[in-house]
Amino acid sequence: MSTTALKVRELPVTQQIQVLPQSGYTGALITGVNLTKPLSREQIAAIRGALNKWGVVYFRDQYLNHAQHIAFGRQFGDVTPGHPYEGDLAPSGFPEIHTVSPDAYKKRYGEHYRRQEGSNGPGWHADVTPLINPPAYSILRAEVVPEFSGDTHFTNVAAAYRGLSRPVRDLIDTLRAEHRFGASQNAERSNEKIGEWVRNKPLASVHPVVRIHPDTGEKVIYVNPSFTRQIVGVSPRESRHILDLLFEHIANPVYTDRFRWEPGSIAFWDNRAVLHLAPRDFEHLDVARVLHRITLVGDVPVGPTGERSTSIDGEPFLAA
Repeated sequence: MSTTALKVRELPVTQQIQVLPQSGYTGALITGVNLTKPLSREQIAAIRGALNKWGVVYFRDQYLNHAQHIAFGRQFGDVTPGHPYEGDLAPSGFPEIHTVSPDAYKKRYGEHYRRQEGSNGPGWHADVTPLINPPAYSILRAEVVPEFSGDTHFTNVAAAYRGLSRPVRDLIDTLRAEHRFGASQNAERSNEKIGEWVRNKPLASVHPVVRIHPDTGEKVIYVNPSFTRQIVGVSPRESRHILDLLFEHIANPVYTDRFRWEPGSIAFWDNRAVLHLAPRDFEHLDVARVLHRITLVGDVPVGPTGERSTSIDGEPFLAA
């Protein structure tokens, strides 16, 4: 019998659910469950357990509509509006839905927003960390995807924290950082719609650089290149070097997994335990890629010293 077969047989099974790890630290494929119907308590517990262990779970061949997508999410928490800057762009009757597509981003942020970001795109990030209570979970489902390209990468920032040396862990345990929407694109100076939003309705908070995960008790690296502007209480040069060290470390492939989208695929991730990297390798191909996302209400981050995050601008992000 092969080693692979032995591993599959030992996987936890609850009412035909199988949890199939996809890499050493990050990502698991879940089979044997129909997400269009209400889940049992045992199924919900199995999915939560997989999220706590692997950070992100994947499902295939789950053709949910908007209402079913929202109903699935509500079994794991309160569903937020689609995005703090969504405005009237959500699908009619479904303010919880945030559509991810090139056309949606042009309407939401402006014609040249992607160009201003540069060829590397928005970078690794957790969703909307400038909020005082960033979403706890994100659930993204694919409607239309290209035949190739457009994969999403995930990285486990709890495993990345454990991979740092003890002196570096001791240093960052004491630090805090400012997260601001538009920080990596200089959006405040933009003439696009995104510039109007961040000037008129700024979102910014100060979070611990290391966060205690409220469910697992693990320490996670809680900074990201898209939203973290600076470490507070240190010089700009020191801040840049500390953040560069952490950004390079969380992108180490050893902590990552790459998800190949298909129509009907769903990625469900813990926004506190993993970062994700949006793809940019399909935009020159003139192909369609349309996905829909919901997020679940999160809590206020707490650091190793017990200090909670503080808001600079913006209100808590609560249920729709």
